[in-house]
Amino acid sequence: MQRQEGQNEENRQKELLFLVNPKAGKAEIRNNLLDVIDRFVQKEWKVEVRTTQYSGEVTDIIREKGHAYDMVVCSGGDGTLNEAVNGLLHSESKPVLGYIPAGTTNDFAVSLNLPREVHHATEAIVNGQPFVCDAGKVNNQYFVYVAAFGMFTEVSYSTPQPMKNMLGRVAYILEGIKSLAEIKTYPLTIEHNCETITGEFLFGMVSNSISVGGFKMGKTGEVSMNDGLLEVLLVKKPRNLAELQSAVAALLRNDLTNPCLYAFHTSDLRMFSSEDISWTLDGEDGGNLRDVRIGVIPSAYTIMVPNYEEHWAKSRAEINRVAEKL
Repeated sequence: MQRQEGQNEENRQKELLFLVNPKAGKAEIRNNLLDVIDRFVQKEWKVEVRTTQYSGEVTDIIREKGHAYDMVVCSGGDGTLNEAVNGLLHSESKPVLGYIPAGTTNDFAVSLNLPREVHHATEAIVNGQPFVCDAGKVNNQYFVYVAAFGMFTEVSYSTPQPMKNMLGRVAYILEGIKSLAEIKTYPLTIEHNCETITGEFLFGMVSNSISVGGFKMGKTGEVSMNDGLLEVLLVKKPRNLAELQSAVAALLRNDLTNPCLYAFHTSDLRMFSSEDISWTLDGEDGGNLRDVRIGVIPSAYTIMVPNYEEHWAKSRAEINRVAEKL
């Protein structure tokens, strides 16, 4: 499978590795797997298919074999995508990435306008355009779109999969409400952009995404996924229930001026705590950490996205064609 040196690139058949997580989300990919493979073959890709059997396998496969392919396509949820990007960033060469969302929330897919429907997502891969994207790094671990700690973060990987399948994002909220009676806060010192923040915080997230869990990370046009910056949101400990309710309401309105909220952009920050803090990376367990260094990896990888300019050009041409007949 290794590409041969000096091989004529014009005559060589393009090689594609298709990694499928059969347990992700509602497993819609199972019913459409042959159609997806056939579409790749129609586009003259030589396809190798692997179904994943354990957590972290996508990373292992891409790290070991990714250099042998022109493109790697993964189908699964945000965790599967996280594994794929981690594999690419540890690979000698970085093939183009294709993503067929098959999870429950798929926040990253929403930010890139990737279609949720399997066939449309496949078309975005075979007829789309490449997009160079940043990634984030927490100490020695990479993340695709969000690193978070505190209230609600454990929900994403502790909620049973059947419940996620039935209720989607609502399941996360329902699980979180159970723990609001005893809100855990964390003493932190945060350094960024030559500024130091100290205090007690109940939640924090660092993202490279336009939205996370339905919350927009900034006003339209302010957030980019390849600008070399990460978006940071911190929620400090409220003095009373009224302050907590006000902060939550502000988040729902995407109002980041609330006094309980800190929101800023940065390419690098450091967090210190006197106790272990449980982190999640792209919704998966990221470990318990006290000293955290978070940075951005500019132009970390290339992913296929829909070619909307071409789509709208075809639509306009069809509208004009119909109009000429009227």
